[in-house]
Amino acid sequence: MNAARFSALHQRNRLLLHTLPLRTPAQSRRVLTTSIPVASPSSSSPSSGHGHGHGKAFNSSLAVDSIGIAGSNPAEFASINQFETSQTLPEPISPIKQHEKLVQSGVLRSDDHQIRIIGKLQRFWEQVLKYDPPHIPEVKTSNSLMSRLFSRAPSAPETPPTSAPKGLYLYGDVGTGKTMLMDLFYQTLPPSITRKRRVHFHAFMIDAHKRIHATKLAMGHSGGDPIAPVARDLAREAYVLCFDEFQVTDIADAMILRRLLEGLMNHGVVCVITSNRHPDDLYKNGIQRSSFIPAIELLKSCFEVTDLDSGTDYRRIPRVLSHVYYHPLTPENKAEVDKIFNSLTCPTPTAALQDPVVENRPITTWGRTLHVPLSTSKIARFSFEEICGRPLSAADYLEVTKQFSTLFITDVPKMGMDKKDMARRFITFIDACYESKTKIFVSSEVPIYQIFSDESAGSGKGISDHMRSVMDDLGLSPEAVGSSSMFTGDEEIFAFARACSRLVQMGSKEWAETASQ
Repeated sequence: MNAARFSALHQRNRLLLHTLPLRTPAQSRRVLTTSIPVASPSSSSPSSGHGHGHGKAFNSSLAVDSIGIAGSNPAEFASINQFETSQTLPEPISPIKQHEKLVQSGVLRSDDHQIRIIGKLQRFWEQVLKYDPPHIPEVKTSNSLMSRLFSRAPSAPETPPTSAPKGLYLYGDVGTGKTMLMDLFYQTLPPSITRKRRVHFHAFMIDAHKRIHATKLAMGHSGGDPIAPVARDLAREAYVLCFDEFQVTDIADAMILRRLLEGLMNHGVVCVITSNRHPDDLYKNGIQRSSFIPAIELLKSCFEVTDLDSGTDYRRIPRVLSHVYYHPLTPENKAEVDKIFNSLTCPTPTAALQDPVVENRPITTWGRTLHVPLSTSKIARFSFEEICGRPLSAADYLEVTKQFSTLFITDVPKMGMDKKDMARRFITFIDACYESKTKIFVSSEVPIYQIFSDESAGSGKGISDHMRSVMDDLGLSPEAVGSSSMFTGDEEIFAFARACSRLVQMGSKEWAETASQ
């Protein structure tokens, strides 16, 4: 073999070594020493499927993909000396260290109770780094009639792998830092863990129902269980799942949840879940709740259930308000909102040409087309009637916030019983904006926190003891927000109060500076 050929192959192996997937983050912190055989240019790497990287891993300190030598000239292969290389990879920052950095920088305040919770998060994080999830084979689909008649899908495991760490279920009132803690865990997972997903639980269930529907259609008249293959596919995509705001209010979710969670965990998925409620309080007074009890028992047995309530409401810490809400609906305020919209969408003549404002931009959700009145690729503008006067769902709002990082909503009216459907949609829309960390600008008839109020601000009349208690839990002043008789059930009252709380937070300078990034 000539010197040029040897040099090319040697350099190829050096590049391969730097791109090979690692087996576990714990192993990635070692000083790596290995001998790599030279591969023929005609060889191909194996298909993906292992937990941490994009290829099959072996029981070695490197856990690399095998490098194929099929088609290599044996004499040529033997004539090449194997080489050794050493490389030290950076230590991943842990949740505890990241929390300390945020406290030192002034982003967070130190809290003894929260530090104890982070200790649990740290232990779970360390277990996940050492965890080697089971391999989930890909199910090959075929259009052949004979293949469909005689082939069988691989049987699903009936219990979780014994090596899987117990999940974390963090619950507490709004303002206890649940989402911050979960994000702290997720953001400190090392890059070698590629199969991971952080998702709002409502969005996850929308995705699950879509997949189940598609699986039912694919099964045709022969039928079968559509939940098992959906759980397998979800587990193939991510073995670390972080669910934010786990709640069950829909009977359709309640009926599939136990089997879906069970299927995910049996395939080796580990989870961090945040919720406002203890598992025993989920789907309280729901239709056919007895059918949901097994899901509750599953959560209590397979998760470490942890109460986050400490007496400190992090949303009550004073924030400097940013000017993103404008009231009343005067020509002066309209001109100010127009000015901000134009300055963000057309900051320079070049930007206006590269990403112009488009009228009626189409976006697709659930097979339907929604037209956005005014938008660039990242900024959109709707009137209240356009975003809440039409029968749009949570899935539509999630798609809007996915497409656009900044939203302008104009002409929001004060809402009474005659606009209850629109009020519910607006609450759902605010939830989607909050979850997606969307920056919003709003013009409204009355102060934005009072758009649902029956009474004028400051009267505090007509507030039930339950609503007053919920508002107090959320750090809201009934005198500032007013009361609303259109919301009566426990879930409705909580959703209304939470929307007001989120509007307060989304109007802060902190939100304006960090959202949409």
